[in-house]
Amino acid sequence: MTVYIDPPTWPGHGRMWSHLVSDVSFDELHTFAEGLGVPRRAFERDHYDIPSHRYADVVRAGAVEVSSREVVRLLHGAGLRRPKGRRTA
Repeated sequence: MTVYIDPPTWPGHGRMWSHLVSDVSFDELHTFAEGLGVPRRAFERDHYDIPSHRYADVVRAGAVEVSSREVVRLLHGAGLRRPKGRRTA
């Protein structure tokens, strides 16, 4: 299982956030996040929002550090990208 995380550079709600993604499936991503105790409500369309204070924990658990650009490339390559505004099943 390989999941990926970008640096916590995304502002929101008074803190900085990272995006946690899979290049295989949402099931893989949900399993990884669940193992870290990340709530399902942190899942947004095609990624989990991870607060900066959890970044090191996620990396220690095995997430591969990549750039934000690489996160988008991985999602597109896997066919998992769900842009904002697009309905999902």
